[in-house]
Amino acid sequence: MTKEKHGFEAEVSRLLHMMVHSVYSDREIFLRELISNASDACDKLRYEGLTNNELLKDAGEFAITIRVDPDKKQLVVSDNGIGMNKEDLISHLGTIARSGTSSFVEKMTGDKKKDVNLIGQFGVGFYSVFMVADKVEVLSRKAGEDKAYNWESDGIGEYTISDAKKDSAGTQITLYIKKDAKEFLDVHRLKNIIKTYSDHITLPINLISKNEEKDAEEKEKTEKVNDGTAIWARPKSEITEEQYKEFYHHVAHAFDDPAMTIHYRAEGKIEYTVLMFVPSQQPMDIFDPARKTKVKLYVKRVFITDDCEDLLPGYLRFMRGVVDSEDLPLNISREMLQNNPVMTNIRNAVTKRVLGELEKKAKKDTDGFNDFWNSFGAVLKEGIYEDFSLRDQILKMSRFNSTADKGLTTIEDYLSRAKDDQDKIYYITADNLAAAKRSPQLEGFKAKGIEVLYFCDPVDEFWLQMVPEFEGKKFVSVTRGSADLKDKKDDKEKENTPEIDALIAVLKANLGEAVKDVRPSNRLTDSAVCLVADDNDMDIHMERILKMHNKLDGALSARVLEINPSNPLIVTLAKEAKKDGSVDKLKDVSQILLDQARIMEGDLPDDPVAFASRLSLMMANSFK
Repeated sequence: MTKEKHGFEAEVSRLLHMMVHSVYSDREIFLRELISNASDACDKLRYEGLTNNELLKDAGEFAITIRVDPDKKQLVVSDNGIGMNKEDLISHLGTIARSGTSSFVEKMTGDKKKDVNLIGQFGVGFYSVFMVADKVEVLSRKAGEDKAYNWESDGIGEYTISDAKKDSAGTQITLYIKKDAKEFLDVHRLKNIIKTYSDHITLPINLISKNEEKDAEEKEKTEKVNDGTAIWARPKSEITEEQYKEFYHHVAHAFDDPAMTIHYRAEGKIEYTVLMFVPSQQPMDIFDPARKTKVKLYVKRVFITDDCEDLLPGYLRFMRGVVDSEDLPLNISREMLQNNPVMTNIRNAVTKRVLGELEKKAKKDTDGFNDFWNSFGAVLKEGIYEDFSLRDQILKMSRFNSTADKGLTTIEDYLSRAKDDQDKIYYITADNLAAAKRSPQLEGFKAKGIEVLYFCDPVDEFWLQMVPEFEGKKFVSVTRGSADLKDKKDDKEKENTPEIDALIAVLKANLGEAVKDVRPSNRLTDSAVCLVADDNDMDIHMERILKMHNKLDGALSARVLEINPSNPLIVTLAKEAKKDGSVDKLKDVSQILLDQARIMEGDLPDDPVAFASRLSLMMANSFK
C-alpha cells in the first residue's frame, strides 16, 4: 500500500503544536515516557501469552533497547512487546479517544509548563517526543499478526501510515533529533536519564552506542543501564523519595508528584506487597462513568493486568500503583480473578489500609488532607453510598464547607459548635459552593446563628438517602419542609395579618397548580420569596439532578412558595391584595414572584419571554 495520509484530531493538533514549540526545561521526560510505554507493551504480551502461548513463540527475552547514532542524529527505542496494527496506530497515536478530552482541551492555557503538566495528567506522554524530534517514525507489528506498519509524522497537522516489514512483534520508535536537542545523542546524558527515571523498570534496558574503545573488534557496544529490581520488592529503607517519585511517574503515567506514598508488605495467611500513591493532581478521567481503577496487579513480580475491578473499590479509583500477590496462580485470567477469595481478602485489607492512612494524614497534616479532599473528596464520598461496612469511617473523615465560614469542617466538628438544644444537622445542597451561599433559604438560619453545611457534590444527594442521621442527629435540608426557626423561649406563634392572608389567597388563585402551596416563611429575613420542597417531597436539588440524567419523566414537581411577611415588596403587595379586583391586578406580579424564586434556585422561568415582558411592563408602570 502507498502511504496513507491522516489528519490529527483537533485536540491532538493543539497539544502537538505546543509540544513542537515547547521550551519546557525538563524535555528529558520524553525518554521516560517511551520507556514506560515499552515496558507496558512487554507486560501486556507476557500476560496475553499466559493463555495463548503462540504469541510468545518468537518473543525471546523481554527487553527494551535504546540505540543512539549521533552521526545520523537518530535515537531509536525498541521493544519486543505486544505491538500495534494499523487500527492501533490510528487510535493510539492519531486520536485522544477517551473520556475527559473536552475538559483537557478547555484547560490548556498556552502556558507551556502548565500545559505539559496537563498532558501528563491526561496520559498522552508519547507526544512529548516532539519536544526533541523534528520527525518521528513508529515501526510496529502486533503479536499474532503477520503485517507490520510504519507511522510517520513531523508533529504538524498530519501523519502517514504505510505497509512495512518487521521480523517479529514489537515496536521501534525512531526519533530524528532537533538541532537544539543534541544532548539526547550523548551516551552519558542518556545513561543519567535512564538511571534517574527508569532504574526501577523490571525489564533490562540495553543502551547500544558506538564503541569508542581502542582496538575494539565490535563497532557497537551494548550496556544494561538499569538496576531492574522491582522497587516494591525492596525494603523501604533502601528507597529514596526521588525513586518513589519516579516510580509513581512511571506507573501512573503522570507528571505531578505523589501527595502520599503507601508501601508495605502483608504477611500471614495471604502474602502480598503494596506500593500505592495518592496523586497531587486530579487525573482528567477521574469522573469517567466507567469508574475504572488504575492499580496494576502483579503475581510474583509478573504483570497480570491493569484492568482489575476487584482489586480496589471504585471510590478509590484515584489511587495509582501496584499490588503484587504471592498466592495467586501466574496463569490466572481476568475471569478467574472475579470473586476469587484471595482477591476479596486483598481488596478488603488494602481498602482498609488506604482509609487508615488517609485518617492518619487527616490528623497529622490538616492542610495536606484538605488539599487531598478538594481533589478527591467527591470520589471518596461515593463509598458512603456504596460501602456499608466502611460507611461510618468515610463519613467521619469527610469534609464540608459551612456557613460558619471556617474552611473545611467535619460533621463531628459541626456538632461540637451546635447550639445546646439543636437536635438536627442542617444542610443545603447545590451545584457548587457559590450557588449554595446565595440560597435565600439560609437567611433565617444565619440570623439565628444556626450553622448549615454546604453539600455541593452530586453524590451528596445519594448518600443522604442511605444515611439519614449521624450520631443520633437527623440530617435536615433547609430547602425542605417548614423550618422550625421560631424562638423556643416564645411559645406564642405569630398569626398572619389579614393583609398577608389576602395576599396568600391572591397568589394561590393566580398561580394555581404551578405551586403546591403558598405560606409565610420564617426562614427568610431579606428576600421576598423562595421555593421549598414539602416535607414528603423530594429535595429540589435531588429532583433536578435526576431530571438532568433522564431519571425522571415529566416536569419538575410543584413546590411550596414561601413569602417573607416583613419584606417591603411583600408588605406593599399585601396591602394591594385587600383591595377589590386584586386577583386580576396582581396576576402578572404573582407570576413574577414565582419566576424570581425559580431564578434564585438556578432554574429558568417556565416562559422566559413572558417573564421579560411582564418585568418590562412593571418597570414602565413604575414611572407613571
